[in-house]
Amino acid sequence: MQPPHLDAIRQSYDAVAADYARSVKDPAELDPLSRAVLAAFAELVTSADLGPTADVGCGPGKVTAYLSGLGVSAFGADLSPRMVELARAAHPDLRFDVGSMSALASGDGELGGILAYYSTHHLPPESLPGAFAEFHRTLAPGGHLLLVTRVGEGGHQRLTYGYGGDPAPFDSYRLPADRIAGLLEQAGFVVTGRVVQAPDEGAKRPVASFLAHKPAASDPLQQG
Repeated sequence: MQPPHLDAIRQSYDAVAADYARSVKDPAELDPLSRAVLAAFAELVTSADLGPTADVGCGPGKVTAYLSGLGVSAFGADLSPRMVELARAAHPDLRFDVGSMSALASGDGELGGILAYYSTHHLPPESLPGAFAEFHRTLAPGGHLLLVTRVGEGGHQRLTYGYGGDPAPFDSYRLPADRIAGLLEQAGFVVTGRVVQAPDEGAKRPVASFLAHKPAASDPLQQG
C-alpha cells in the first residue's frame, strides 16, 4: 500500500496527463543554461558507462527522449499510469515503467545515472531522505545523479493545475538549496555542482540543479 501522498500525486497527474503533455516544453526549447546542465549530465553518465539512466518522475517522457538523443541509455518511470501510457505512445522505442522513486524497481548498484527533473518537490520533506537513499542504493559506485527542482524558504503550497483541462490539486514543497544539498550528502552523495537560476518570467521561485555522484572506493573526494 502506497503512502497517501503518493496516491494523491498519482491521481492528480492521471487527471491532467494529456493536457500536461501538450503544455510542457520540449527540452530543446529550454533556456541555454538548463540545456547545458542536461548536456553535462549526459556526458558524465555516457563517459562513466556504468549502466542505464533512470528518469524518475518522467511524465510524458520528453526529457527521457532528449537524454536518449544525447546518447544516454535512458528509461523513464512515473507514478502515473496515464503519463506512462502517453510516454510509451510518443516514444515507442524507449522503456517506460509505472513506479515510485521511493521504491525503485532497479537492483542495488544497477543504474549508471538517475535524473529527478522537477519531480521531488511533490514529496513532503520528511520523505526526501528515503527517496535519496533509494537513489543511492540503485546507483552503481561512481554513478551520477542530476536533481532539478524549484527552491524556496521551506514553504508548502497546495496548488491547483488544470493545464487547459480539469483542475487537480498538487502539494509543492520549496526547500532551500542548502537543505537539499545537505540531505543528498547525508544519503551518501558527493555534490559536485550546484546551479541556482533566477526565476524566469513565468516562474515565482528560483530553480536549483544539483549534480552529484555516488562515491567509488577510489574516489579522491572521499579521501582525507
